[in-house]
Amino acid sequence: MIRGCIKSLLVAAFSLGIIFFSNTCLANDDQHKKAEEKKEHFDANEVIFGHVLDGHEFHFLSYKTADGNAHHVTIPLPVILYSPQKGWSVFMSSAFHHGEHEVEGYKLVAGKIVPVDPSVKVYDVSLTRNVVQLFLVLFLLVLIMVQIAGKYKRGIGTTKAPTGLQNAVEPIIAFIRDDVGKANLGSKYEKYMPYLLTVFFFILSLNIFGLLPGSANVTGNIAVTAVLGIISGIVIVLSGNSHYWGHIFNPPNVPLGVKFILVPVEFLGIFIKPFALIIRLFANMVAGHIIIICLISLIFIFGELNPAIGYGASPISVAFTVFIYFIEILVAFLQAYIFTSLTAVFIGMAIEETHHQDGHDEGYDDAVIV
Repeated sequence: MIRGCIKSLLVAAFSLGIIFFSNTCLANDDQHKKAEEKKEHFDANEVIFGHVLDGHEFHFLSYKTADGNAHHVTIPLPVILYSPQKGWSVFMSSAFHHGEHEVEGYKLVAGKIVPVDPSVKVYDVSLTRNVVQLFLVLFLLVLIMVQIAGKYKRGIGTTKAPTGLQNAVEPIIAFIRDDVGKANLGSKYEKYMPYLLTVFFFILSLNIFGLLPGSANVTGNIAVTAVLGIISGIVIVLSGNSHYWGHIFNPPNVPLGVKFILVPVEFLGIFIKPFALIIRLFANMVAGHIIIICLISLIFIFGELNPAIGYGASPISVAFTVFIYFIEILVAFLQAYIFTSLTAVFIGMAIEETHHQDGHDEGYDDAVIV
């Protein structure tokens, strides 16, 4: 009997061991599958922010070969780093192999270069894609405008009919001059036309180039729009006359008690004007690009749920993407016009002269603008 009990205990222990071991193997197998699925899972956030944010390469597309290896079609850019401990380091971004390798004690993490040793301090002055595209757009813009100016010097467009790009640029210049410059600056418009035209064509060129596949969304970078807004703010402040500053620090025909409230508000308006220019351009250009990438990402998100759903959603996503893309072309022109127009409006407010009307005090007709 005792022998039979021992046999039963051994069988029970062996059975429990098999069940426990099998569950462990199944759990490990499930974890391995989940890890692989997580690794191969389409990350829309990574795609969206990878396009919107700055980077050290121009990335066009990625694909996998039959052996399962991933390949990326990119244009690497120079990496220029300075560390007080290690000195200068210059190499191409392709040396990182998309974050898989470390180079000279640095690694690429989420698009940013960080030192492997946390105690090392590094200053990144690399030619990122935003910087490269800025210089590229600036070079092409100067080249085109110098060529057009040369034609006008030779009489083409004045004594003869305009040719080539003159036919496209001349109506735009006339539009900015008449509807933006003259309408807001009056007789002093000629003084500010070089700046207004430069701002308009520069922003327009950046917006158009940002719509090309694989390019950088430069005007979707808050640092770029901040510089443009600050420059406009400086021009507005330097253009202000005595009437403008008097209206801010001593508003006319306003009770003394109200001035204590109104003067700080008017003073803040000096900074709010360029801030509005900065945020307006940045937000509109980022939003359009995010919408386009989200619509394309829906194809892959639905495809992971079910391939049939992915193929079914493709025509709808592509149709909406094309529609938004054409809207973005309109927005590219519209945002360049709005930035230029608002800059002209703010300059016009700064150079506005004092009005006199039927013996009333100076500034009677002035409107308080916050």
